[in-house]
Amino acid sequence: MLDTAKATIIEILSERAGAQEAIVEIDGVSARAMNYPELTGPVKAGDEVLLNTTAVNLNLGTGGVHFVTCNLTRPVSEKEPHPGHIMKLRYTPLQHSVLAVEEDESPDQRSIREFETLDGMPVVCCELHSQVAPAAAAIKAASSNSRIAYVMTDGASLPYGFSRLAAQMREVGLIDAGITCGQAFGGEIETINTYTGLIAAKQVANADIAIVAQGPGNAGAGSKYGFSGIEQGEALNAAKILGGCAIAAVRMSFADTRERHRGISHHTRTILEKIAFPPVVIPIPELQEKTSAMVRSQLITALERGHEIRTANGESGLLELQRLGVKVRTMGRSIDEDREFFLAASAAGVVALAEGDICRS
Repeated sequence: MLDTAKATIIEILSERAGAQEAIVEIDGVSARAMNYPELTGPVKAGDEVLLNTTAVNLNLGTGGVHFVTCNLTRPVSEKEPHPGHIMKLRYTPLQHSVLAVEEDESPDQRSIREFETLDGMPVVCCELHSQVAPAAAAIKAASSNSRIAYVMTDGASLPYGFSRLAAQMREVGLIDAGITCGQAFGGEIETINTYTGLIAAKQVANADIAIVAQGPGNAGAGSKYGFSGIEQGEALNAAKILGGCAIAAVRMSFADTRERHRGISHHTRTILEKIAFPPVVIPIPELQEKTSAMVRSQLITALERGHEIRTANGESGLLELQRLGVKVRTMGRSIDEDREFFLAASAAGVVALAEGDICRS
């Protein structure tokens, strides 16, 4: 059920490509709201708007803000014509067209059609959006000239602009291109699916390394297969099918109080044991002996399937994030509060560079 309410824009807090964050007033109460100008046009202080209030009413986490669905003061009635016929948010009141790289009208369509193979390009596949920054930081710390494309799937947040982190990563040079796949939209490059997202990373963005992950807002229900990040396994398979080097960033934590996520998360284990075709590379950060033994014991079944562990020092990525002033959190926890999580993601970036060198030698 969709909950709606009328509100007034009080203040624009911030603006970035594809998104505006605002303070609104609903029945005398102030609240935060997101607006996507691509869908509803820009808003400014004083505008009366119609909000989707469903997420806040449900007390959700990442998605717990209001969303502008219509500017009642200045409805968008006329827009500049734009190319493209691929619909995103299909068959919803907010469906809209984009120019995808696969279309005949796209200037990049020829290079997409000429694609043959990723030719060993490293593809770091993450479960969570919060793993992207440390992985990218580790790559850039060691090889600042390496081009990185962030391929955002439609497993969680659909608007690329919703992510403050994605905008900051681009601003400080951690990523060089943003690609949105499937129903996700707002990247510099739009594609119909993850396969063409990876192809575009190589052919259009000229990336040396791709990082694939859903946007913010991972959904999970506690069951073995019931989580949106299971698509990490599908991304690993896509990378392998297209001739890339598939690298699985593990979800690791010793701060999460839930037993199923302690050490190597049951999400990662399900992906490696049931979804991803072997072999994929599994980066593990350098850990204390006791902790390392526990982690490796959790990966026994994955290794029996033919996946391969690589151990790497993940400190470089965390130091680079600190140097750049990029603050990251996962499940509300900072690097200091959940260090192993971020070390594991950073180790994936370190291994991606090493594997790329091997493939190119």
